[in-house]
Amino acid sequence: MRKFSEEDLPLQWMYRWEAERAGRIFLTQPFDGGKIREWTWTEAVGEVRRMAAYLKAQNWEPGSRVAILSRNCAWWIMADLAIWMAGYVTVPIYPSLKAQTIRQILEHSDSKACFVGATDDKDIVASGIPRDVATIALPTEMAGIYPTWDELISGRAPLAGCPTRPGNDPATIIYTSGTTGMPKGVKHCFAALAYDAMSLCGLLGLTAEERVLSYLPLAHIVERAGLECTTLFLGSRFFFTEGIDTFLADLNYAKPTIFVTVPRLLLKFQQGVFAKFPKEKLERLLRIPILNRSVKKRILRKLGLATVKYAACGAAPLSPEILTWYRNVGLNLAEGYGMTETLITHLPGVGGVRPGYVGRAMDGVETKISENDELLIRSPMNLLGYHKDPEGTAASFTPDGFFRTGDVAQIDADGQLRIIGRIKEQFKTSKGKYVAPAPIESQLSSHPDVEACCLMGAGLPSPFAVVVLNEEARKRCIQGPQRVALEESLKHQMDLMNSELDPHERVKFLAVVEGPWTIGNGVMTPTLKIKRTVVEGRYQSFVEDWYVQQRPVVWEEAERRGLGAGG
Repeated sequence: MRKFSEEDLPLQWMYRWEAERAGRIFLTQPFDGGKIREWTWTEAVGEVRRMAAYLKAQNWEPGSRVAILSRNCAWWIMADLAIWMAGYVTVPIYPSLKAQTIRQILEHSDSKACFVGATDDKDIVASGIPRDVATIALPTEMAGIYPTWDELISGRAPLAGCPTRPGNDPATIIYTSGTTGMPKGVKHCFAALAYDAMSLCGLLGLTAEERVLSYLPLAHIVERAGLECTTLFLGSRFFFTEGIDTFLADLNYAKPTIFVTVPRLLLKFQQGVFAKFPKEKLERLLRIPILNRSVKKRILRKLGLATVKYAACGAAPLSPEILTWYRNVGLNLAEGYGMTETLITHLPGVGGVRPGYVGRAMDGVETKISENDELLIRSPMNLLGYHKDPEGTAASFTPDGFFRTGDVAQIDADGQLRIIGRIKEQFKTSKGKYVAPAPIESQLSSHPDVEACCLMGAGLPSPFAVVVLNEEARKRCIQGPQRVALEESLKHQMDLMNSELDPHERVKFLAVVEGPWTIGNGVMTPTLKIKRTVVEGRYQSFVEDWYVQQRPVVWEEAERRGLGAGG
């Protein structure tokens, strides 16, 4: 890793590649179901300079906030860089948020303007953006009611020279996608983003030849620090996806060497493989030496991951079984750890992957475990503070400067970190014992028919789990013998898991509920975490009847039909 200095920051990287790699492709954007647009470093930075000139001409106070509300696209990156070059602070907003939350973020951050691109619901834009916030339409937003990116840069003289920002200058305010309450604005400086990018590239041995496909929200710190900033540091190539319908085609076109993902997508990919290769048959084929290598190559090629050198999973706990399965089929997959407040702090180096663990702390990151088993972190990447919340900022740090993560964890003698769960997510049964949901949910989610699950049981004698089946299983198991077979399979999974758990942790039954759980219906956050309070509230009225049934697997739809116990 190149030695870090205060002069080695994202804007400086951009200027370097503008000069040294002028004709190399930087950004690749698909559109109209198969067409491709590309920008060289000269072309991309040229647009950045012209948009920065427009923003600078507004004469807002240095450090003013400018938001980006859009799905990932080439203009997202160029807008981010233009905001920085003009002397302002970027406020990324998830494109899946509701109008009320968008308005709250824009008002809380005092944003002067908002770049608007494609969002999950086009109708939320008009009601979500206050009238005093200037709106700029990206080319992916075709509403035609706002000044557009192309109109604003057309004929405009570019901002000249190489304006820089101090390393301790705020670069961004990232609003958490928390499972409860109003999102908090996490302030990070340029030095923190640079340190994380350089540390990741050094740990993994990344080069300028890397290719990444950006599809997880750039409003999330994993995509922002882990992909955008590392690509800027390396001067490598950035691809985008047009949407869900074209995702696999875009993945195969990009041929990424680095792949960042979340557990839910890995589970869907695995279920897709099992739909074509039943699990037992695939395991038999992988045990045959003469076929092993060709089967692995075929699977990764079908998934669009054949060129991946390093894959990392974050945002939520990954089942050790799923991690092991992917590694067994040849994907160099690892689980990492980070928070909006700390950036990415843990990732296994080459040869350091251990299922159930998220690796060791990167250079410069200090960790320790508090008396109540909370993970504490001190590093150059810790947040500057929460926007407009000095009391919350102070409460989040120990007197000696360690950030209180809120995660229950353990650190092994070799430095490997294992996350057990969130302190606030732990609940106490009526027996007076605490249960951590995350590890149990992770094991249940490894069942091939389970899409998502949530462990509940506060104040009850034993925990129980609410599970949602994947789409194929929901269609297959409406009734009859296939439903019976599924119940037996789920019970078997639960019994195996319970045999490894302490008595107070053992799951009493599984409740199969109607799905799916999505961002749109309010059950999932934009980073695909379950909103536990929403789930608990949704199914609370069924709990007493489910306990009365004394069955290992119960069904929500039976309750809704009024069948109740014995239905």
